[in-house]
Amino acid sequence: QLQASGGGLVLAGGSLRLSCAASERTFSSYNMGWFRQAPGKERELVACISRSGGSTYYVDSVKGRFTISRDNAKNTVHLQMNTLKPEDTAVYYCAAASKIAIDVPVVLLYEYDYWGQGTLVTVSS
Repeated sequence: QLQASGGGLVLAGGSLRLSCAASERTFSSYNMGWFRQAPGKERELVACISRSGGSTYYVDSVKGRFTISRDNAKNTVHLQMNTLKPEDTAVYYCAAASKIAIDVPVVLLYEYDYWGQGTLVTVSS
């Protein structure tokens, strides 16, 4: 199971740090991702990280502002979000791509088969 936390209300330009805790002992073997879904929009990838943490991928809209990281010893993955904008408002989900056996950032939504419950991020202008 994946448990996301850290969402909240923040002013534009502010920061939040999301965390995702996994109960699986095999967490370190999963490539992980953060997605978001704004009202009326489809769920989209925000950032992803390979199972070793050695490779990451960001969508263009968050490059330079968001940082994904993981701590395999603690079974956690984080998303540090800086310089937040109102358009970042969404429910954020962490997810695991458990069936991808190689150490790569996984960018395709359908490759993710375990999902957390989501945490709401609201950025006010």
